[in-house]
Amino acid sequence: MNRQSKRLLVLALVAVVAMAFRVSWNALRDIAGTVGADATAATLYPFVVDGLMALALVAALVLTDHDRRFALRVLGTYTAASLVLNYVHGLVPDLHGRAVDWGRLADWGPANWLLVLLATSLPVGSIYFGSDLVAKVLHHRPTPIVMDAEESDQTEMIRSTAGLPESAPSPVVNATRIPSAVQVGFLKPVIPPKPVPSTVLAPIGRTSAAQSARPRRATGRVPQSARSTQPRRTPEQLLTEARALTADWSDAELTAEGIRRALHTSPANARSLRDALRMERRAAHGPGVAA
Repeated sequence: MNRQSKRLLVLALVAVVAMAFRVSWNALRDIAGTVGADATAATLYPFVVDGLMALALVAALVLTDHDRRFALRVLGTYTAASLVLNYVHGLVPDLHGRAVDWGRLADWGPANWLLVLLATSLPVGSIYFGSDLVAKVLHHRPTPIVMDAEESDQTEMIRSTAGLPESAPSPVVNATRIPSAVQVGFLKPVIPPKPVPSTVLAPIGRTSAAQSARPRRATGRVPQSARSTQPRRTPEQLLTEARALTADWSDAELTAEGIRRALHTSPANARSLRDALRMERRAAHGPGVAA
């Protein structure tokens, strides 16, 4: 509902309440004149009863807890009293022209006594209850809104960081998120292989040689049964076997890779044997022969 509609609704309510007050004002004025009020007091009497009803309604909207229940009791009491007096005014037609005897609102004595007591006590009650309601409204403190723990923490953080100077935003680090499979029953989490840096890439021949020459880290003592039964050859034995195997090889076939495959030795030993065999052939054929 927009603001214009709310204004129209409030104006309509004020008009209805004003017309209802005018109807009740006629009955309460005649009742007040019957119980001994003069013309001015009889004119103000409806404001004492119906006016306190409006005040109690406003106080009930503002107050809370026990004070609100007290305001609702006052509103209900004065509403019932105004209803009874309007009902009596409708039952006694002579009240309209004030032709009845002074202080006579009913033919039955106890009923008349109660009605006169009700009509005369309403102004005194308005003074007491009206003052009490006004004092309660003036001393009322609205209950603060209780926030949950998360909202209060956020509020305190905003208040504490409001006066701090703005700092440069931190750099964003692009982190590769490793996916993981959900383990259900017999399934196991799958871990993808780590990417190989581009700096490690090298030609195939150099990479294989470097990997073969790189010593492995010892992980523990190797049991005797897992050790190789082939005895370790000395450099002299390797050179002797290389001379025998490469005796009929040409100079082009005399390469480190060929010697390594034939002797089943390491690349470092194969290169040393190749250099030694080339030097022997160069020395055997004379200095004029190319290596």
